[in-house]
Amino acid sequence: MKQYQIFALISMFFAGLTSVVAKAGLKNVAADTGLAIRTSFVFGFIWFNIIVFSNYKDFSNLTTKDIMLLAVSAATTAISWVFYYRAIKIGTISEVALIDKGSIIITLILSFIFLNEQFSWRVALGGLMIIGGILILTMKS
Repeated sequence: MKQYQIFALISMFFAGLTSVVAKAGLKNVAADTGLAIRTSFVFGFIWFNIIVFSNYKDFSNLTTKDIMLLAVSAATTAISWVFYYRAIKIGTISEVALIDKGSIIITLILSFIFLNEQFSWRVALGGLMIIGGILILTMKS
């Protein structure tokens, strides 16, 4: 297994854990309050990671374009998190998380268009299965 695949599996595990723990933590507070607390801790953990692994040296490598792209990424992350937390506050985490993971379809389309990543029938079939799952979940019973 490749290193990035191991990292992705670790990310998958903790992302799943994050959603369940976040839902439990929102019991007595508004979604935005919970998100603010969570984000504050994320901020601290990331800076700790930068210092421990000496990644602060990378700041000199940043270009204006890099900073602008990361700023746009931060804005889209913030919008995503605000609505995700609002959704998990009032909805069932299992349904919200599955619908949220539909973002992979947006990622796939944009990666083909803007990053020139390779299209394959395996990726297309997987994407169609995700869309099918979302449709099943959102159908009225």
